[in-house]
Amino acid sequence: MREKNRGLALFTLLVYIFLLGPLVIIAFASFEPGSVLKFPPTGFSLKWYRNILEVKMFMKTAGTSVIVSMIGNLFALLLGIPAAYALSRFEFKGKGALNAIFISPVLIPGIVLGFTMLKYLIVTYHLPIYAALLIGHTVIMLPFIIRVIASSLSNFDFAIEEAALSLGAGQLKTFFKVVLPNIKSGIIAAILIAFLESFNNVDISVFMTGPGVSTLPIQMLTYVENHFDPTIAAISVLLMIFTAVLMFIIERLMGLSYFTKR
Repeated sequence: MREKNRGLALFTLLVYIFLLGPLVIIAFASFEPGSVLKFPPTGFSLKWYRNILEVKMFMKTAGTSVIVSMIGNLFALLLGIPAAYALSRFEFKGKGALNAIFISPVLIPGIVLGFTMLKYLIVTYHLPIYAALLIGHTVIMLPFIIRVIASSLSNFDFAIEEAALSLGAGQLKTFFKVVLPNIKSGIIAAILIAFLESFNNVDISVFMTGPGVSTLPIQMLTYVENHFDPTIAAISVLLMIFTAVLMFIIERLMGLSYFTKR
């Protein structure tokens, strides 16, 4: 049994090294003082972190990514909260098919979904690039919004809603005054998860961007095609820290949502 536990511990350690090793290499390489990305670094310098601010396209596309993620998040919430509520609260014909439709953007390969949106939104319907990009990001965020909020609603006691209705509160008032406050932490977690999915997305964005409109991940790909300095490694480190902080917040919110319902 002890040898089995040691083997499992060694296997787990190898898995962590495989997953985290490249991130550690990128983190160290971002401090390389030279003009070429290399590992191990020959010294320590923060100049490539400063270079992020000096490359205007990084700042511009980062702003675009934030704006698209925030607006798309709003649209996904407007669609996702009622959908999650209906799927969790009611039993009706076609519920399984409807749930499958809502979750399909996660199951379909991103390249296939992106190409399909390019063909119909831009080529067929001639939508502006910014509008098509916004629709694309709303679509990929919607499944995360629905699944997380539905998970939060699974811990909600709908008898509380029925009690409010029996005391004379209207359906809408009960929804906004009783249901939403009880799943607030789940909604915030859904917003953060969807924001991360949108902000870091490449598959959809590579098809939906065009002249004058680009997102940060696509700009990073364009930059690395022409430059091999550690700037991209520096941006990657900042994005890793940003993602880790948001994931910590999400974990705390989901834990809070679970235990407050117990």
